[in-house]
Amino acid sequence: MFTEAEPDYLKSQPLGRLATVSPGGQVQNNPVNFFVTDGGIVIGGHALGASKKFRNVQRGSTVSLVVDDLATVDPWVPRGVEIRGSAVALTDQEPPVPYFSREIIRITAGRIIAWGLDGPRASRSVG
Repeated sequence: MFTEAEPDYLKSQPLGRLATVSPGGQVQNNPVNFFVTDGGIVIGGHALGASKKFRNVQRGSTVSLVVDDLATVDPWVPRGVEIRGSAVALTDQEPPVPYFSREIIRITAGRIIAWGLDGPRASRSVG
């Protein structure tokens, strides 16, 4: 699913931004903790099950996770990964870290867009 450079980059970053959409069409975008696993991406957090993003995913929202930074500012070198796809909101799961709640969001990528990692901007459908 990922190129060789993408998981290394993702694992080096502490935060991403997860966008979800409510049943009424309202977009929500918040910083999240994320974890790269063999199966893809897992979102975890404190009381995640009580969050709007968790409820949006439970109600069928598609998702977009963006992780980006600046490798340098002089010269200007942005880099990042956007993962668009579907997600499931799961309860009573082993948390990614011990102090997180037992709810997680598992993302299944449909499209991955990467830039500044290993050459020119790349976009591809996966799965």
